[in-house]
Amino acid sequence: MSDATQDPPSAPAVPPKRPGSVALVGAGPGDPDLLTFKAVKALQAATVVLVDDLVSDAVLALVPPTARITYVGKRGGCRSTPQPAIERLMIDAARAGESVVRLKGGDPFIFGRGGEEVESLRAAGIEPEVVNGITAGLAAMTSLGAPPTHREYAQGVVFVTGHPQKNGPGVDWPQLAAAAQALHLTLVIYMGIRNAEHIQHGLLRGLPASTPVAVIERASLPAQRQCLTTLGDLVHALHEQGLGSPAVVVVGDVVRGVRAALREGSASAG
Repeated sequence: MSDATQDPPSAPAVPPKRPGSVALVGAGPGDPDLLTFKAVKALQAATVVLVDDLVSDAVLALVPPTARITYVGKRGGCRSTPQPAIERLMIDAARAGESVVRLKGGDPFIFGRGGEEVESLRAAGIEPEVVNGITAGLAAMTSLGAPPTHREYAQGVVFVTGHPQKNGPGVDWPQLAAAAQALHLTLVIYMGIRNAEHIQHGLLRGLPASTPVAVIERASLPAQRQCLTTLGDLVHALHEQGLGSPAVVVVGDVVRGVRAALREGSASAG
């Protein structure tokens, strides 16, 4: 018998930890048919999904049943998940090897704080993928057959928030109205229902009271409602119609085409 000692058997190799990933995905305005193919593929590959409040159940139905869904929504007037906590959830999950989807209503980079999240992820050494979605303002106008730009009525469009950062600079509505009047711009106002009276007052300092306005609530969804009014009657119309958030307010002459089409439709029906 040999006196030579045998080396103990080597431990099995530990496979390297799979790197995680983060995708900021635009869920669009709610109708799942408006999702991009890229968004659907990202959802189907996800193991962790961090979801905004305004993402519809129909879109969430595309998430695999094996994925962990966490609701981290933000709604004005409601209890919200702090932004740093959302960013920490994304970073921790990615470092644990998860395929993370941050699912946002509309487009991640239009009033979705996507820019802040990209900065936070990059600071943590994680390069996210961004998947665009149809923003609510565009979907709202399309649902009425109104273009945001038109050679005869509007040479440009401004997407603006009606809900400024707390203790931050607010929108200069009179100046914005003056620019819209001088440059023939369409104003598409997000999150403006709660501040409608303030916004109306400011815009009337630079735009005529007869300026056409459309308000679209829950654009693209079966529960969509809308009203057509004027800037001078905006607040009254909101109260009369009972419209509320989430809604988009469109201000500008492009709305005239919608009103004309409705009149023609009524005349044809008669």
